[in-house]
Amino acid sequence: MRRQFFYIFSTLILSIPAFAVADMAAIMEGCDGCHGPQGVSQSSDIPSIAGIPEFVLVDAMYVYQDEARPCAESEYRHGDTSRPATTMCAVAAALSEDDIDAVSAEYGAMGWTKVKQDFDAGLAAAGKAVHDSSCDRCHSEAGTNADDEASMLGGQQMGYLRNMFAQYKDGSREQPSKMQEKVDALSADDVEALVHYYGSIQ
Repeated sequence: MRRQFFYIFSTLILSIPAFAVADMAAIMEGCDGCHGPQGVSQSSDIPSIAGIPEFVLVDAMYVYQDEARPCAESEYRHGDTSRPATTMCAVAAALSEDDIDAVSAEYGAMGWTKVKQDFDAGLAAAGKAVHDSSCDRCHSEAGTNADDEASMLGGQQMGYLRNMFAQYKDGSREQPSKMQEKVDALSADDVEALVHYYGSIQ
């Protein structure tokens, strides 16, 4: 009886990590369906998330749970593309705190992969000047330093960056007060130059 009990108990204990891994794999498969294989975006309007600091990803997921950031509907771009379109607010709402911590840790531990994309060299040079004077303090190393605990900008998808700046400008996307002052001071030309600068980081 003791041996049988030990066998059953051991089987249950050994099965728990397997279920946890399977759940995490399913969650990440859903994320990759929009954000690209292993979180590296293949679509201009979708950001890469692999390599963004864990703290930033966790914070973003709670912002989406609160519906405090625009949640445009998106079709899946990878894997099973027949899945119904969804939004980040809906995705975040379906995740527990433990899920958010775990998936953010997984993507946060990955290396940042810069996107190869076309950019205007003249605009990129102008954008570097804007970045150096207004953005570098919080987004150092061309916005690629994970130690800043800020989102990754250098090498991010340019279409997404345009959308992000537009949302900051129209007030539909939350931002720290110290950042809002900087963003409000940017002209439309400054924003486009920054987009090309960050797109030039490859």
